[in-house]
Amino acid sequence: MSLTRALVMGAVSPPLDWSLKRPVRTFENALITSTFNFNETQMHTNIPHLRKLAALAALLAITATASQRSLAQNIDLSTVPSRDSVQLTIYNSEDITLVRETRVISFKKGLNPLQFSWANTLIDPSSVELTILQPADKLELLDTTFPHDKPQMLYWNVQSEFDGEATVQITYFTSGITWSADYVAIADGDEATLDLEGFVRITNNSGEEYENAQVRLVVGTINLVEKIAQLAQIPASEVSEMEDLARRELKSQATREFFAKADKLAYDAATPTLAGMGGGELAEAKQIVKEGLSEYFIYTVEGTETIPNGWSKRLHSFEANDAPLKIEYRYRPREYGDQLVRMYLLANDEESHLGTTPLPDGVVRVFRNNGRDGLSYLAQQTVKYIPIGDKIELNLGVDPEVVFELVKKGVSREKIWTQIHNTNTFKLVGDDARREEENASVVGWADRTEYEQRIRNYTAKPIDVEIRRTYDGHIAFISGLEPKLHDYQTVELKTQVKPGEKETLDFTIVQQQGTNVKQNNVTLEAASKL
Repeated sequence: MSLTRALVMGAVSPPLDWSLKRPVRTFENALITSTFNFNETQMHTNIPHLRKLAALAALLAITATASQRSLAQNIDLSTVPSRDSVQLTIYNSEDITLVRETRVISFKKGLNPLQFSWANTLIDPSSVELTILQPADKLELLDTTFPHDKPQMLYWNVQSEFDGEATVQITYFTSGITWSADYVAIADGDEATLDLEGFVRITNNSGEEYENAQVRLVVGTINLVEKIAQLAQIPASEVSEMEDLARRELKSQATREFFAKADKLAYDAATPTLAGMGGGELAEAKQIVKEGLSEYFIYTVEGTETIPNGWSKRLHSFEANDAPLKIEYRYRPREYGDQLVRMYLLANDEESHLGTTPLPDGVVRVFRNNGRDGLSYLAQQTVKYIPIGDKIELNLGVDPEVVFELVKKGVSREKIWTQIHNTNTFKLVGDDARREEENASVVGWADRTEYEQRIRNYTAKPIDVEIRRTYDGHIAFISGLEPKLHDYQTVELKTQVKPGEKETLDFTIVQQQGTNVKQNNVTLEAASKL
């Protein structure tokens, strides 16, 4: 009818519980089941016997509890040692972080089950791997199992040929760890040099705390779509059309290959640290990886830091002092709006005591030494990825001491063409005094506009001014200013204005309209053709 079970708690070979937060050894339960069968008649006639059985069951339960306590005293319940080291390689663009940690574990000769748990974290369970580092010849990883009745957990079975300590490494991908860069730029009082200091802010929302972690950053772009297309042997345009499961598997493979190369940069090529950007010598040359549409650089933030879950931590990354500074005034409407702005210009190169690594995207806060033991705030700007050798351009905004205005001096229309209705006859309208009445329409002409660019410098120093104007259509730019073409539609002018003086730049724009349009670019013409 029913079963009466007596449970006797015993101990067998305990698995090593390697959960992320509080890893401990556990012991399993051995069940000894005593079964008694009886029918309904026996139930009424053997009541005294049933009472004896109940007493026996109670006695067995008491014995089991005592046995459990006695056996537990003989079981090693020491916790698994904490991480010996941990390294984070963070790639923002795909929200992927490679975690690599090592631990020193005491093994017993024979089979050693290890348990790993990732509960309440963003770890990708398919990426978890165990590697035996030392001694690799006396330990063997037999298998990895995922128990169906215990979610967010796996077991490793390790066979050991000895009793003693061994170093193991565990790696996995996680999400929720990001980084951002910011910079503080301080110009000296004469604005001849500039000190640039860099910081990195690490934000950890992965669900796990990382103590004394070494942090590596991926700067640049990894084109995983391109890599997935190579692995799948399909055009990149078809990657988005793949089934989700297949795309995820290939993305995981592409990511693994990328991080494998990242490790090669770190270990084989002695990846420089951000702190080394201050002008110190590096052990080996920098390495920038360029693969198709990908270009990235990996470097290590000096030292180690504990990064708790749910926290952000700002780390000092580098410092460059006395970088040569140039000031230039620019008019580029498509970049800075319809205004003349003041720029700080320097370069990410050795002359500026930089140039050992690219600079990641970030926010730059710009100050100037005011000569009174204080700083004057000038501007804040977001900068994009700056490769080695490229310019660092800081926009300080409009200078109230420099006046910049464009004056339109005159407008006229010339080279007017008409077409006689219902014919293919075209006539150029002349400038003679004759008046003719014809059934015709204007089909082409040229608009001529004369301009005067005025620049007034009320500062105490000469200023260098660069002007770029972009024109759409069939354009002739006519002047005596020695302009040059920045691109096929953009004219660039440069001049210098002395302190307290005014500079006037005259030029004329002729734009073809209607049937007069033959091209879509700007041509330069000398002022003598006016």
